[in-house]
Amino acid sequence: MKAIRVHTPGDPDVLRYEDTPDPKAGPGQVLLRVRAAGVNPVDTYIRAGRYAQMPAMPYIPGGDAAGVIEAVGKDVTTWKVGDRVYTAGGSARLLNGCYAELVALDADLVCPLPTPLSFAQGAAVGVNYTTAARALHHKARAVPGETLFVHGASGGVGIAAVQLGRAHGLRVIGSAGSERGRALVAEQGARHVLDHTRPDYLEELMRLTDGRGADVILEMLANVNLAKDLTVVAKFGRVVVIGNRGTIEINPRDAMGRDATVLGMVLWNAGERELASLHAAIGAGLATGVLKPVVGTELPLREAAKAHVQVLAPGAYGKIVLIP
Repeated sequence: MKAIRVHTPGDPDVLRYEDTPDPKAGPGQVLLRVRAAGVNPVDTYIRAGRYAQMPAMPYIPGGDAAGVIEAVGKDVTTWKVGDRVYTAGGSARLLNGCYAELVALDADLVCPLPTPLSFAQGAAVGVNYTTAARALHHKARAVPGETLFVHGASGGVGIAAVQLGRAHGLRVIGSAGSERGRALVAEQGARHVLDHTRPDYLEELMRLTDGRGADVILEMLANVNLAKDLTVVAKFGRVVVIGNRGTIEINPRDAMGRDATVLGMVLWNAGERELASLHAAIGAGLATGVLKPVVGTELPLREAAKAHVQVLAPGAYGKIVLIP
C-alpha cells in the first residue's frame, strides 16, 4: 500500500510518500480501507519530535480517518466487512497510522459513520469533536445559559466547539482571523464573531457581555492569548487550554480577583469510560444532524507536507483532510 512515513523527526519534508507492506487485522482488530485521513496540529508536533509520546521510527502519522472496513480479525463481532466508520480519536493507542491506504486498529477504536456524512467529514470527527466535547463538558462543565468564548473558532476544534456549545444552550461568541473564517463561525451558530487581528476585539467581547466577560473560554493558542483571556473571563469563569505552542507570562492576580480557573487538557489523558461517554454523545449529534463537520481543504495523500504547513498557518478554515 501507499503511505506517508517518517523515518526521523524534522520539518514537513521528512514526510515521505512510499510503499509499505499492507497491514492485517489481528485478533480483536479491524482493517480499515482509508477514504480520508484527518490532519491535526498534534500530528505536526509528533513529526517534529516535540511531543511527550513519540512512536518508534519509522512510523505512519495520523490519528483521524474514515473509510470502509475491509476485514475483521478473530473474535470481532461488532463490525462486518463493508461498514462505514470513522476512527474514535482520543486514545493513546491511536496516535498514528492513518496517513495510509489501509490501517489495522482495535475494533473499539472505530465508530459508525452516519450515511449522510462524507468520508472527508468522517475524518474531521475523531480528534476535533472529542477534544471540544471534553473541554466544554468534562473540564469546564459548561451550563446552559452561560457565555462561551471560543478563542480561535474557525478551525476543526473551534467549529466543533461552536456547534456543541450552540446545541447545549450556551451563548456562543467566537473569534477568527479572516473574513472567510468569521463568516463560517457565524454560519455554525455563533451569535457574535470577533476579528482577533484587531487590537480592540476583547473590548468588544466585554461590551457584548455587559462587562461580565465569558463564563467559559476555550483557548486554541495559549502562548499568545492566555494572559488576555484572564482579563476577560467572568467571575468564577473557566479557561480551558486546548492548544499551545510556547511559553507565556501571566499575572495570577487576574485569575485571583475573578476566582477563575485555568484548566489544561490533552485528549490522550481521557480514560476509556470517559471516551465512551463522549462518543455516545457525539454519535447522537452526528446521526441527528445537530453536529456537522466542516471540511475546508482536501489534498492528495502525497501532499501531506503541504497539509502540515497549512494546519499551523493563520486563517484556519475547517478541517484539512488527505485523500489516499
